[in-house]
Amino acid sequence: MRSSPVTLVLTTLPDQESARQLARLLVEKRLAACVNVLAPCHSVYHWQGALQENGEIPLIIKTTPERYNQLEAFLSEHHPYETPEILALDPVQGLPDYLAWVTRETQP
Repeated sequence: MRSSPVTLVLTTLPDQESARQLARLLVEKRLAACVNVLAPCHSVYHWQGALQENGEIPLIIKTTPERYNQLEAFLSEHHPYETPEILALDPVQGLPDYLAWVTRETQP
């Protein structure tokens, strides 16, 4: 199976302002072609030995495998969480024109 020319990255932020700010920076720096700032969600998880429940703003980030390491480093440095969720997924298929657009828009 060939690898995808696009990588989807998932992360969450604590509020709309930080989510929009981070999304804008990622696109401005061409680390992402597009970032979807989704509606708030409710997250339940263990953190430092305690059960946590918080509202969060999910992001879906479209990048390329070539830009992923830089994107991950940028997220790690600029994310407000101590240990942010950063998950990379490779799409199985996609509209060829869209995949090409993501590649073009993430060129440094």
